Amino acid sequence: MTVTGTLALSVFTAVLGSLEFGYNIGVINAPQKIIEAEYNATWIHRYGENIPSGTLTSLWSLSVAIFSIGGMLSSFSVGIVSEWLGRRKAMLINNLFAFIGGSLMGLSKLCRSFEMMILGRFIIGAFCGLSSGLTPMYVGEIAPTSLRGALGTLHQLAIVTGILLAQILGLESLLGSAELWPVLLGLTVVPTVLQMALLPFCPESPRFLYIVRCQEHQAKRGLRRLTGRQEVGDMLSEMKEEKRRMDMERKVSILELFRSPTHRQPMIIAIMLQLSQQLSGVNAIFYYSTSIFIKAGVQSPVYATIGAGVVNCAFTVVSLFLIERMGRRTLHMLGLAGMCVCAIVMTIALALLENVPWMSYICMLAIFGFVAFFEVGPGPIPWFFVAELFSQGPRPAAMAVAGCSNWTANFIIGMGFQYVANVTGPYVFLIFAVLLLFFLVFTFFHVPETRGKTFDQIASNFHSSMRRVSLDMGLNMDTDREIEKDSTELDYLGDTSTH
Repeated sequence: MTVTGTLALSVFTAVLGSLEFGYNIGVINAPQKIIEAEYNATWIHRYGENIPSGTLTSLWSLSVAIFSIGGMLSSFSVGIVSEWLGRRKAMLINNLFAFIGGSLMGLSKLCRSFEMMILGRFIIGAFCGLSSGLTPMYVGEIAPTSLRGALGTLHQLAIVTGILLAQILGLESLLGSAELWPVLLGLTVVPTVLQMALLPFCPESPRFLYIVRCQEHQAKRGLRRLTGRQEVGDMLSEMKEEKRRMDMERKVSILELFRSPTHRQPMIIAIMLQLSQQLSGVNAIFYYSTSIFIKAGVQSPVYATIGAGVVNCAFTVVSLFLIERMGRRTLHMLGLAGMCVCAIVMTIALALLENVPWMSYICMLAIFGFVAFFEVGPGPIPWFFVAELFSQGPRPAAMAVAGCSNWTANFIIGMGFQYVANVTGPYVFLIFAVLLLFFLVFTFFHVPETRGKTFDQIASNFHSSMRRVSLDMGLNMDTDREIEKDSTELDYLGDTSTH
């Protein structure tokens, strides 16, 4: 399957939102001390005294955590927004959040307002929450079956590239200085403007046009643009079959995803995959990598953190090439197993560090290995796996629930890791090792392979497995009835023989 110019442009444009998502995850860490000093200066300007230590801590924690709260709340509306506006228009309008949020953060120093900074972080979080659902959904729907995994991985590649870009630009010698940090935060409007300029040249998802809007002519035109082929009957017939099945089902709400036996199993899998990404401990590494590298005795922890970001990007590219060869399930399990081993090695290295100084090198290698294995599996796979597990009807609601699960777990790690680390010390990564082992076992027993399968085939597999379970239960019930009947007859015969 060849990649046409329109397909490449559409995927590139969509993942600009993912780049911005990653940038806003990483941008806040480097200039922390400088922004805190600015908060103090604002307080002095207003009240003529230094800001109380507790108030400063609360304001900074709110500045970091409110990003996740914005993402958590907006991710729930992915389904409604994508159905109401369509995938492309939803991404276009979502950019208004990014533009407003970026402008508020960029102007907060000039206006001497930490409230603008906090509000800007909340609004940019709302943008990222919608983007984390809309981008994989759009890319998954426009990508041909043979390239869906590889193109789906680009969402994660753009996220990690955004994180790395933020880490590099956040260096004090570049934009992480007392004068330039507002520029660092305001730069987030650049990919926003670029995406808004390019989206009108990208086709709407043909799947959405045909299955949701019943616009066959526009869907055909979109398919021709994306594939470069005039004859798209085979793709349209696949959509027709999916639509036929969907028309037989009622519209699925978020509550019905959990009530319906057909959707419950893939929904649990989707949530568990999202949790395996966030509760793996990788965000703990990125939120607190500098302090971890200091503990490990690294001379320049900022550059070591950037090194981890480079490893992050490099292995996302590796995943891009492996995903259609090895399959989603295999790569996810490989990533989880590798991370589990690295977490155990990291724990041992941190525990022995005081007595064995060269353990700092083992610790660094373990951190780089941890990040590398994350990007092989748990990093990219959960995002587009959700789009693959569900047909067109329940997909938007499923993306909303999965996205909210991801953001909630992200928030829990961001807020709770430091407290847990203070209590457990170097043994904190043993907790992640246990969680990783649990997710590995779950993936082995419950997660299906979706490589090379159409959306309809994947949905059919769940339907048939549910029918098998129902059939087995029915057979068992029939057998039980037969046994009950036989035993009743024997009891009756026994009773008559005694009389």
